[in-house]
Amino acid sequence: MTTKTKPKAAQALPLNTILAGDCIEVMRGLPEASVDLIFADPPYNLQLKGSLHRPNNTRVDACDDHWDQFDSFKAYDAFTKAWLAEARRLLKPDGAIWVIGSYHNIFRVGAELQNQGYWILNDVVWRKSNPMPNFRGKRLTNAHETMIWASKAEGARYTFNYEALKALNEGVQMRSDWVIPICNGGERLKDEKGDKAHPTQKPEALLHRIIVGSTNPGDVVLDPFFGTGTTGAVAKMLGRDFIGIEREESYRAVAETRLSRVRRLDRGALEVATSKRAEPRVPFGQLVERGMLRPGEMLINARGQMAKVRVDGTLIADDVKGSIHQVGARLEGAPSCNGWTYWHFRRDGQTVPIDVLRQQLRAEMEA
Repeated sequence: MTTKTKPKAAQALPLNTILAGDCIEVMRGLPEASVDLIFADPPYNLQLKGSLHRPNNTRVDACDDHWDQFDSFKAYDAFTKAWLAEARRLLKPDGAIWVIGSYHNIFRVGAELQNQGYWILNDVVWRKSNPMPNFRGKRLTNAHETMIWASKAEGARYTFNYEALKALNEGVQMRSDWVIPICNGGERLKDEKGDKAHPTQKPEALLHRIIVGSTNPGDVVLDPFFGTGTTGAVAKMLGRDFIGIEREESYRAVAETRLSRVRRLDRGALEVATSKRAEPRVPFGQLVERGMLRPGEMLINARGQMAKVRVDGTLIADDVKGSIHQVGARLEGAPSCNGWTYWHFRRDGQTVPIDVLRQQLRAEMEA
């Protein structure tokens, strides 16, 4: 993995690379509609004045770096407008962006997202389980940050791995409030002096959830404010390609070392739960065409009622005719029925759901 200066317009997409330079200038040199997802952690413009101390008089290592300082809100808004415009140009038509911020900047960023034609999908509250206390005691403890998830435009077919996020949440639909601890302990990167390598390093758990939920293996993830490389580390581990942009040499050095130690997960580990609708459609008649079930073969339900398979993939049971779903519904006196789980066939003395045969065909399609 290497660090490069900004690419020329005709250059191929520099995958799995940290690009050195100002994010706006570097993005201008990348090809249009080339990125699937952008995660952006821009300067928050915290407007900190003076130093902050704990009750024991030790100094708080807050974010007071030069890159987070702007002369005015007007200057910050101009910066936001410029980088969001380049980000939108780089997104594929069905691409999406996540932007994280605090109360200092996220409302201004959100307004500019809408001004430029992005379509906001969710605002997500990252609630910190271990926030830094408010040492001065003059405001509420700032225990959360806000993320905005937006597609490139209204109507875009953005990636949303609903079932994967549901599985991460123990089978419960993922909500828009995420309780995740701030980055500390062994995950917190240190410089050669033993100090924080970056004042606002994000936890890998946060990026894991975002990347699993809104990309697929092989997708390209861009981080225009790469810092010490959390986005790249998680993207690499999860089998995605990344592009990082970072102007601070010290952060790039830490990120390079970090990324050199990350190994991609194997293909099997990268598979996630998918919705039934996302799986390839298999008509019941295809089982008949393939000889997996023969015309005249009898299917049976849990109550022992039987139906005969016909040559066109329909069933007949007494005077009831129709699809596997229609016949099942009529026998149950129900408005609908999932015939794939309702009907079984016999093999070697065992009763087997016909859905097993459908899954075999799906496996062939995906091989």
